Amino acid sequence: MTTAQPSRPPSYELPPLRALEAESVHIFREVAATFERPVLLFSGGKDSAVMLHLAAKAFWPAPLPFPVLHIDTGHNFDEVVEFRDRVVERLGLRLIVASVQDDIDAGRAVEDTGPHGGRNRLQTGTLLRALREGGFDAVFGGARRDEEKARAKERIFSFRDRFGQWDPKAQRPELWHLYNGRHRKGEHIRVFPLSNWTELDIWSYLRDENIDLPALYYAHRRPVVERDGMLLAHTRFLALRPGEQPREALVRFRTVGDATCTGCVESTAATAEQVVAEVAASRVTERGATRADDRISEAGMEDRKKEGYF
Repeated sequence: MTTAQPSRPPSYELPPLRALEAESVHIFREVAATFERPVLLFSGGKDSAVMLHLAAKAFWPAPLPFPVLHIDTGHNFDEVVEFRDRVVERLGLRLIVASVQDDIDAGRAVEDTGPHGGRNRLQTGTLLRALREGGFDAVFGGARRDEEKARAKERIFSFRDRFGQWDPKAQRPELWHLYNGRHRKGEHIRVFPLSNWTELDIWSYLRDENIDLPALYYAHRRPVVERDGMLLAHTRFLALRPGEQPREALVRFRTVGDATCTGCVESTAATAEQVVAEVAASRVTERGATRADDRISEAGMEDRKKEGYF
């Protein structure tokens, strides 16, 4: 007589990427239910593209219940701005553009035009102005904890005081995925739905979901300049220093920001699948490898975040 073996109970555990997706969707819905005037930061980069895709899933088939905000340094890659406008039109989004140039023209910001100058740090004042003018009480950002040590300290719901400042030593607990959005008038919460994602997760999701990106995230030929151990794109925004000579290289960008401080890496990865394989073998974070603005000091990112940076 054969004894029947007990059947294995079904598994209700989600695969890792789907668990991350479900967490992000929950965060979007939690914010929509808790806050009056949220806004989503959208630069046209890979992380904001994934964040926007997740937001669309969270509220489908309804449109997004909040606008998207781009902090424009005026030194953006042309491909990224074109991609931003194409996505906004396709999804019927309400786009708000806050311009650093407007703050410079109005005397609210002073541009450093020296050989080491740039506009990246000026984004903080422009962001805080846009939040005040829009009356926004929650701001979705695409930062991830694996990018940089200061970002690793962030909670998913990150409190900012009425000056937009962040205190890393006075953060709220987030036990059992319970998020505290309590704030007074003039204060706001930065919300990071991708906090627990890694660069590899992002690219695996981009591949699986077939999410469109600016072409510069894939291997292409362009003139570059070697500076401080990085390859910077030779664009109209980059002033050459004495002795610098542009050369052509096959490169791609791991992250995208201001063209004067965002580097690229030599690569032959021309598809999302090839980028996944490349990222899996990398031992340097994308910001560590390609962002000059993070090298201003050992605590450069944390200092800027305390001032109100992303």
